[in-house]
Amino acid sequence: MTHHATSPRPASEPAPTLELGGITIDWLRGGNNQLDGGTMFGAVPKLLWNKRYPADSDNYIELLNHPLLIRTPEANLLIDTGLGNKLSKKQEKIFRVTRPWEVIEDLHRFGLGREDIDYVLFSHGDFDHAGGVVMVNPSGDLELTYPRARHLMQRREWEDISAPNSRAAHTYFPVNFEGLEASGLLELVDGEAEVVPGVTLRHSGGHTRGHQVVMIEGDQASALHMGDLFPTHHHANPLWIMAYDNFPLRVIEEKEALFGECLRKNCWLTFYHDFQMRACRLGANQEVVETFG
Repeated sequence: MTHHATSPRPASEPAPTLELGGITIDWLRGGNNQLDGGTMFGAVPKLLWNKRYPADSDNYIELLNHPLLIRTPEANLLIDTGLGNKLSKKQEKIFRVTRPWEVIEDLHRFGLGREDIDYVLFSHGDFDHAGGVVMVNPSGDLELTYPRARHLMQRREWEDISAPNSRAAHTYFPVNFEGLEASGLLELVDGEAEVVPGVTLRHSGGHTRGHQVVMIEGDQASALHMGDLFPTHHHANPLWIMAYDNFPLRVIEEKEALFGECLRKNCWLTFYHDFQMRACRLGANQEVVETFG
């Protein structure tokens, strides 16, 4: 699929599979919500961003929270986990949830159950990315959603989740990690680590102190998932960053370096939040030259 997407794919319609050669990427419906457009584009004037990502009368824009399912010959992996099914009615109203978490149902489409996920890779621990680590089961109790999966995050991220500052406390929800450390399934990474052949974690920092990106390299193509360093294709300009970024200069530096690497490798850049496409390739001037999904 190489056309430019001009309108959102209906949320009920499954996204296509991105084939990398021996490795595939699919997107699971982790819930939609709305956020203030100004926070998503930081210091960029609304006159500029609103032309690309129209806001409603309250200045809110629609965002996806879609985990990536990576299937390799060795393992089934998830990048992030969606909003989950634990938000209270009050939280759903505050965060303007417009579509529920449907990850388990989507896994069934691929013939997979919760026990078939081998790894959960966190870009970071914010509630919209880690909400599906722990789920409410049919009995109303909390349990790990993926009871066999090794859950990998940067050590610095876990340190901040465990002892958040006053800013981070509003987005790291303790309930999202309840029982994870005690389960023995939490694995902390320092810097770069190969998870399975073709899938590598790298520390980036920027959005949070322990934010990490995921490089996925198949036999025929590669993809880079930058998490919240590159939340939508409208953030391709390295200077277009979010008000949520805790270390904005680091975000800019990492975007410039990673965009340059992806240009050399001609790799896909995959999205978790973008309502209009699932992945893209960028040209030399950070323009979108090819889109997927």
